Amino acid sequence: MLNYYVLNRGDEDSVRLTEEFHQLAAESGMTENDKTPDIVVSIGGDGTLLHAFHTYADRWEDVSFVGVHTGHLGFFADWKSGEIEKLVSVMAKHKLGKEIRIVHYPLVEILITTKSETTIHYALNEITLKGEEGTLVAQLNINDEMFEMFRGDGICVSTPSGSTAYNKSLGGAIIHPSHESIQIAEIASINNRVFRTLGSSMILPSHHHCDIIPRTGQKLHLSIDHLHKELDDVINIRCSVSSRKAKFVRYRPFPFWTRVKEAFINNDSSQ
Repeated sequence: MLNYYVLNRGDEDSVRLTEEFHQLAAESGMTENDKTPDIVVSIGGDGTLLHAFHTYADRWEDVSFVGVHTGHLGFFADWKSGEIEKLVSVMAKHKLGKEIRIVHYPLVEILITTKSETTIHYALNEITLKGEEGTLVAQLNINDEMFEMFRGDGICVSTPSGSTAYNKSLGGAIIHPSHESIQIAEIASINNRVFRTLGSSMILPSHHHCDIIPRTGQKLHLSIDHLHKELDDVINIRCSVSSRKAKFVRYRPFPFWTRVKEAFINNDSSQ
């Protein structure tokens, strides 16, 4: 028996599709279970899927995700709003034990040390650090050695799946999710005869890590995917490739570079 749960964006279209999904799922013998689902279905956009991902952060080893986009093309979503019946049909085959492909996406692991505690977090897309009241000043270490002293709007550290999001707008490279890596991209760095940074993104392999050490007393705005924190006592933020991964169900082929082309170039393969 396949247990599933649906998280939706909350708009009229997504709610309607969720109700349709529940009805078809019940007819197919699937069970709605918000506590221990095998599959979490996200109906909405990529933000909805990020919300679903973090909602089940304690069950990533046991749960897989599948996305249905209801607006513009969702980068994580394989299914369109008019394909709910087809999705339920293939999920019912999953219930019957048919072979289903699961893909694993790397996560960035974030270790935040403040004056009072050390906490661990994970991001599917990226972590961004900005100054709350002005320029961010931070030392950037790579593998425990100082690399540069950063001054600018902020720093973005992304996963391969997140390389198509904020990282891309910062001029970073698009990385295939099969590469276990993280990418560091600068946000409006200051480069003149006094201040100097690398000025381009850097890709670190899974056995490397970076530390962002902000100037003492700075008020910081920290974003982990869609989650936001205001901090003023950060000592160090360490980023590395996590040993944990996000699992997505691929009920049909949807190659990564096809997603990239459809998202950023065109929707007509004949052009």
